[in-house]
Amino acid sequence: MSETRQRVLDDIKTAMKARDKPRLATLRLMSAAIKQKEVDERIELDEAATLAIFDKLLKQRKESISQYQKAGRDDLVAQEQAESEIIQAYMPEALGDDEIAAVIDAAIIETSASSVKDMGKVMGLVKPKLQGRVDMSSVSKTIKDRLNT
Repeated sequence: MSETRQRVLDDIKTAMKARDKPRLATLRLMSAAIKQKEVDERIELDEAATLAIFDKLLKQRKESISQYQKAGRDDLVAQEQAESEIIQAYMPEALGDDEIAAVIDAAIIETSASSVKDMGKVMGLVKPKLQGRVDMSSVSKTIKDRLNT
């Protein structure tokens, strides 16, 4: 069992004892998402896969916040933001631009990538190192820009 998953399970117990219903609901949602993936694929998730699930949950919250803001539903915006903050607490610390660039450069060198055709190889190396720590769409754009030159 991954360290992060165990932390979520421990925090569920703590939230139950404290009768913190909003936090408990979000933690249960996170635990259920992990369990669902494990049952669907019949595997036990490692740390990287667990963080990938949390990253997906965060993206869903961002999209929901955007939709609720357009609809003028401030109550639902606040709920989604609160859930995002709880989920974000389990994510690793974000990396700086220099650190991201170093990981991308190392992957380009390691794969001997020379064109956009090699982007899949580079992303394959970069994704496990950066997943959950940065916005992967911006990383993808940066790699594409570097390989186009």
